[in-house]
Amino acid sequence: MIGDFSVAPENDALRAVRVGIITFPGTLDDRDAARAVTIAGGTAVGLWHAEANLQSVDAVIIPGGFSYGDYLRAGAIARFAPLMEKVVDAAAGGMPVLGICNGFQILTEAHLLPGSMIKNNHLKFSCADQLLRVENNSTAWTNAYELGAGMVVPLKNQDGQYVADEKTLDELEGEGRVVFRYEGENPNGSRRGIAGISNAARNVVGLMPHPEHAVEPGFGPDSSAYGEVGLGYGTDGLRIFSSVLNSLVAGGKS
Repeated sequence: MIGDFSVAPENDALRAVRVGIITFPGTLDDRDAARAVTIAGGTAVGLWHAEANLQSVDAVIIPGGFSYGDYLRAGAIARFAPLMEKVVDAAAGGMPVLGICNGFQILTEAHLLPGSMIKNNHLKFSCADQLLRVENNSTAWTNAYELGAGMVVPLKNQDGQYVADEKTLDELEGEGRVVFRYEGENPNGSRRGIAGISNAARNVVGLMPHPEHAVEPGFGPDSSAYGEVGLGYGTDGLRIFSSVLNSLVAGGKS
């Protein structure tokens, strides 16, 4: 069983949605994110970090990798890229922005999301398929999931421990801004098992695991939160990308 979201039907309205994928020196997962957008039915647009031009995109994804080699801190240098100034402004105006892994780190460094990412509590690189729980399905990036639904996506990080002070954590919990939480064992020591959060407006989301690696049958996890699917056939992450395309179309993008 592959699932309803494994292949998007041809749809001109979806194809008209332009999703920008930013590449920094050291980015690894930009092509994977672009492919995920394409499989979901949208149009992926490559964006170079040094150019202060968002090329009229409707949403932005900051993908995973090791921008600038993670010197100083993960994401600390990337936040000063010329394009990030445009992303900050666009996010303030309501544009959907998703940060995945290193992208999540960049969003915290750019103060688009609160808290910070530090080294995993076991001080080792983690790489495994990870079960998550969807804690908020009212964001631009999660509306295709049922509230409380599970999703199995790959996790691969070294600086994946989400930290924040207790006041910030309480605010995130109280305002419903915890978007994803780790199910089962906490893989990196993140406070309160938090795997992803949003800003107050729900248009900016950051998460540590990689949904773009669970979008294509035959190339994803071996399991799914919707039942066993067989070798590489897990596509639970595709609904992240379907969510933003459908929300933009529903909002009048054509």
